[in-house]
Amino acid sequence: MTIEAAAPAATSGEPQTAMSAPVSGTPVDLDGLMTTAAKSVSDELDRLIPEVAGPRGPVVEAMRYSALSGGKRLRPFLVMESAGLFGVPVAQSLRVGCAVEMVHCYSLIHDDLPAMDDSDTRRGRPAVHKAFDEAIAILAGDALLTQAFEVLGEFATSRDAAVRAALVVELAKSAGAAGMVGGQMIDISPARETMQYDAIAELEALKTGELIRFSCVSGAILAGTGEGERMALAGYAADLGLAFQVADDLLDVTGTEEQVGKPVGQDDGLTTFVTLLGLEGARKKAEDLVESACAYLAPFGASADTLRAVARFVVDRNQ
Repeated sequence: MTIEAAAPAATSGEPQTAMSAPVSGTPVDLDGLMTTAAKSVSDELDRLIPEVAGPRGPVVEAMRYSALSGGKRLRPFLVMESAGLFGVPVAQSLRVGCAVEMVHCYSLIHDDLPAMDDSDTRRGRPAVHKAFDEAIAILAGDALLTQAFEVLGEFATSRDAAVRAALVVELAKSAGAAGMVGGQMIDISPARETMQYDAIAELEALKTGELIRFSCVSGAILAGTGEGERMALAGYAADLGLAFQVADDLLDVTGTEEQVGKPVGQDDGLTTFVTLLGLEGARKKAEDLVESACAYLAPFGASADTLRAVARFVVDRNQ
């Protein structure tokens, strides 16, 4: 997929502000970039989670089954691209990308469990609790979560202990009760059935958006940048994460299990962005969020064209 970098264009005489981002107009080969990055992530995860013989072997096998199952590796890609804005060595951003992918895979394993979303498939093949069993699936998720912090805390991620500590704290916030887990709790609560737009947006900002936020700001943390750069990337991430979820809700209605890689129609009976806004309204909302996300990248100029293309990809994807 070659995408023309897009962002809100300034009108004649309009100053370049956070709502009018300049772009180069150079096409971005996003498919090629993401494919290359995904292979690097898979290779590094393969190295970080080696096979183990003996009685604890099954849990490691289940970790590898989940972590090496493919996917777009969107979150690691965001880490690597945001870090690239500041010239961070790829070896460092790759490790952070693998850490966030471990947390993401843990969340998918647990989400698929019978006590949660009760999904039998993930990425087009049996979910971990079906390929192994529920106990092994729970332990595999636990192990991926904890190893993520081990990876962040190691010297190879950054020579600066303060940077490593900041990464650990930020990922913990994003993954815990104030972030992804909190969003999941809201999602399974009785109040979920009667929520309106603002409450749904808050839910998704925690459940989906927080890991995306970490992915985008982690590059700035690695580089030790100022608050302004981090805030710009956090703003981009907030709109990107919400656009991602609106697109997800659309796919649950319009996609097929073959396309999406998991059962569709799981949101039947729930309030979603589609039930609140309608199909066309949800598509328009996703488009508006893409424009808003891209506007936050104005301070980075053409160097952020790939991140702009990612925003477009998020709403155009079919899985």
